[in-house]
Amino acid sequence: MLQNIEQKEIHPINGMIMLVVITIGLILSVGLIILGSILLEQNNSVLGGIILAIGIILVVIFPIMYGGLKIVGPNEALVLTLFGNYYGTILKPGYYYVNPFVSYNNPIFNKAYINRNKIENNDKTTVIPDITPKKTVSLKSITLNNGTQKVNDVLGNPIIIGAVVIWKVTDPTKAVFNVDNYAEFLSIQTDSTIRNIARKYPYDDLDCEDENMNEKTLRSSSLEIANDMKDELIKRVQIAGLDIEEVRITHLAYAEEIAAAMLQRQQASAIIAARQKIVDGAVGMVKMAIDKLGEEEVVVLDEERKATMVSNLLVVLCSNKDTQPVVNSGSIY
Repeated sequence: MLQNIEQKEIHPINGMIMLVVITIGLILSVGLIILGSILLEQNNSVLGGIILAIGIILVVIFPIMYGGLKIVGPNEALVLTLFGNYYGTILKPGYYYVNPFVSYNNPIFNKAYINRNKIENNDKTTVIPDITPKKTVSLKSITLNNGTQKVNDVLGNPIIIGAVVIWKVTDPTKAVFNVDNYAEFLSIQTDSTIRNIARKYPYDDLDCEDENMNEKTLRSSSLEIANDMKDELIKRVQIAGLDIEEVRITHLAYAEEIAAAMLQRQQASAIIAARQKIVDGAVGMVKMAIDKLGEEEVVVLDEERKATMVSNLLVVLCSNKDTQPVVNSGSIY
């Protein structure tokens, strides 16, 4: 069962003050050892032995205390544990002194250390995280480019889609303790979210043969669909203390196996649309010509001649090549 750990901000002692105190204490402890040795040489064994023992103990203690000095940079946090228990989180930048026995916790740093060891052992399959490994947890905005992946849209057409995610850590305690590696966790959830959202929509209107299908398409409504991805991803990574600032689709195309066929389909649809527009315009022009001739009584045509005229005008107007006029020198009848 996942243990819910609430973030506890701590305000440690100023590190510069403790650095001076520890250094002076170390110097004094060395002086005590020297003083105890002198007293022992003067046959003052009791006092000399006590002072010498105290000096030796302090020489051992003060160097250990140096381990409590910690540096936290701007927009960084340091999550600490003490003997396996959560100790606290330092959220403000500065130079601090904490319990020297506390240990830092950052899965990104630990993962990078393991990966470096594996790479030294010629393990070529290991991937180092994109985040710079540090002992502190970065609170800065970070860009995740997860590359592209092949998914099927709502009509089953294979497409290649890629997205970029702008994110940051808002709760470093949850990021450290609730998931094993929050960067890898985000990457996996991003892949899953892109796949789940992309399969709900068609690539474009050419595939929407059902009139009741959602009007949104991946190509024409990329901004709205990216917002849907952002909303779903926020819910998925909330447990890890992450905040998603922005999601944008960076790559969208048909898969290679159907790209040529879909291009032909798009060209065919464009040709059909153009022909429809040409025919509509030609019919309107023919109707206008016949009506104009009838209204002004320029020539009176019977139904057969009107049909012939309509046929000839439609051929001239709808043809995709220049027509060659033929002059009739005889009677039209």
